Amino acid sequence: MCLGLIHANRFDGAGGATRLPWNEVQQWQPADGVLWLHFDYTEAATRAWLAGGSGLEKLVAEALSAEETRPRATALGDRLLASLRGVNLNPGANPEDMVAIRLWVDGHRIISTRRRVLLSVTAIAEALERRQGPEDPGDFLVMLAHQLTTRMGDVVEQAENRMAELEEQLLTAQSHELRNQLASLRRQAIGLRRFLAPQREALLRLQTEKLSWLHESERSRLREASDHLIRHLEDLDAVRDRAIVTQEELVNRLSDQLNRRMYVLSVIAAIFLPLGVLRVCRASTWGASPAPTTPGPSPSSSGC
Repeated sequence: MCLGLIHANRFDGAGGATRLPWNEVQQWQPADGVLWLHFDYTEAATRAWLAGGSGLEKLVAEALSAEETRPRATALGDRLLASLRGVNLNPGANPEDMVAIRLWVDGHRIISTRRRVLLSVTAIAEALERRQGPEDPGDFLVMLAHQLTTRMGDVVEQAENRMAELEEQLLTAQSHELRNQLASLRRQAIGLRRFLAPQREALLRLQTEKLSWLHESERSRLREASDHLIRHLEDLDAVRDRAIVTQEELVNRLSDQLNRRMYVLSVIAAIFLPLGVLRVCRASTWGASPAPTTPGPSPSSSGC
């Protein structure tokens, strides 16, 4: 058994799959049906198999176990090397801390690797158990793209709703609380957009690659997923711009409040400062020593 193997599924071509143990995976042949192997690449056994037992080129094996990746799609002949990202919906995680999945697809075999759990992949595995999953490699790519994009849409919608709440709170909330919340929302929008923009390019690239196992109907469905992703990017840009405008409005309000307070302090100082000076002068005059008998200036002629 390969310790890094999460699951191995052999598609039946009708939306279902058969789970295979590792010994049957090693005996698999392309004629047996499409095989999907999903690994945790952090396991040493996975990296060893990718490098020596998978039959993959060294460059591909290294890409499937790379720590840092950006979304991309590269065709190598009739084979595909891709990396995609999904929002992190694991408990206690930040959505903008996106989870990567690395893919190798050659028309007969799908190899995917990850470090953290990606719910989109879990959903596909569960759909196969219900016999509602992908039927072939192209269908797998389409379903994965839609799963990733749909979950991104939920997070973007939450960000939009949160932005609307902050705009309503502008007149009533404490300034420092609102400022921190706006900054947090802007960081989230920037973090999401950092990976969604190259992911859009990866999905667009998938539509144009000449892969014999990617049918025209599947390209159309990929185009639809790409359109949804573009709308999510536009919504994130709108959230970011609204946050900037709201922050500027908040700064203007704080400046107005500061100016009004300074004006009040100036009025108070203009009224009470002369009175304070007069009181000091009177105190110094009344507390002066008796006038000397010799001619000289009187006490009232000096000081105040």
